[in-house]
Amino acid sequence: MQRTYDILMQVLGYVLVVIFSLMVVDVLWQVLSRYALGAPSSFTEEFARFALIWVALLGAAYLNGLREHLTMDFLTRKLSPEKLERRQKNIEWWMFGFALVVMVVGGGNLVLTTLTLGQASPAIGVPLWVVYSVIPVSGALVCFFSVYHAMRETDSGLPNERLDLTVTPNHQTTIQPNNQTSSIQPNNLSS
Repeated sequence: MQRTYDILMQVLGYVLVVIFSLMVVDVLWQVLSRYALGAPSSFTEEFARFALIWVALLGAAYLNGLREHLTMDFLTRKLSPEKLERRQKNIEWWMFGFALVVMVVGGGNLVLTTLTLGQASPAIGVPLWVVYSVIPVSGALVCFFSVYHAMRETDSGLPNERLDLTVTPNHQTTIQPNNQTSSIQPNNLSS
């Protein structure tokens, strides 16, 4: 499961960089063609909209995989480690349920409906089911990451929290998980 997680995170990161780069080039071309050339391009606005949808949904799945999604932890920080672990597992399973029902099933129905109706975007002409397919895909990714994190908490017995990383002026790296300090020399950081 760890290897699948690592591969998915790496591929997802590259896909997000490519989509975002294409979106930047697209918007720059839109501005250039509109103001410098005086003839705005017809497809750039629609492509930017679709790219933003893909970046937002795939980015949300990516952040879920990193456990960097938006959280309000001012109450959970006061919990005991046992209650915090139970709360983290419950949150992961609630996210799994939401992603499964709303994004995978609901998004899958949306994709099937637009595929059946044969709808296409007006400017680019791409089938809308291709654009909407990111909803069930990102939902499946969120489901996988939720199960991964819930199982990881079960295996380790500790909540899977972010590590605090500090680099000192003499280039010694210090990692502090759960108030425990360990030091790693820079030569040992290669993976």
